[in-house]
Amino acid sequence: MKSKITILFITFISTISIAQTKVGTINNDYIINLMPEAKTVIERTQKYGAKLDSSFSIKMSEFQAKVDDFKKKEKEMGPLLKKTTIQELTAMEKDIQQYQENGNKLMQLKQNELMRPLYKMLNDAISSVVKENGYTQILTTTGNDFAYIDEKYDITKLVMTKLNIKEPAVKN
Repeated sequence: MKSKITILFITFISTISIAQTKVGTINNDYIINLMPEAKTVIERTQKYGAKLDSSFSIKMSEFQAKVDDFKKKEKEMGPLLKKTTIQELTAMEKDIQQYQENGNKLMQLKQNELMRPLYKMLNDAISSVVKENGYTQILTTTGNDFAYIDEKYDITKLVMTKLNIKEPAVKN
């Protein structure tokens, strides 16, 4: 008898706790890409990248000039000069590779820095929508594999409304 009451009690508590959970979904990337500020971020990132590219181009030009010079004078060079020049070229090549890797890291850091305010705005809007509509959990639709998502629990449009972002017209 006690075990039946315990099972009934556990079932009742489980039902109550499930009833209090409201799960929604959101497409963060879709909203971020529609934000007007995203265009500014892209432009600023591209300008920063152009600065890095110009420095990289200078290094590549210098390297290419030395390689061309080496190819022209290689037959005239003695073994010691040839070895020294090859070591210089190898060092320059490694330096260029390191510069390129650092440039990629710097680009990522710059983009993250510029995107941070957009994600903050998005997060604030999500928090507001969640509180207004009584959601307990929000899952992102990007990066997760969902077999089925009921659109009535998708808060993407509610958050877009909160951020005053209009959905683009569908082209037929």
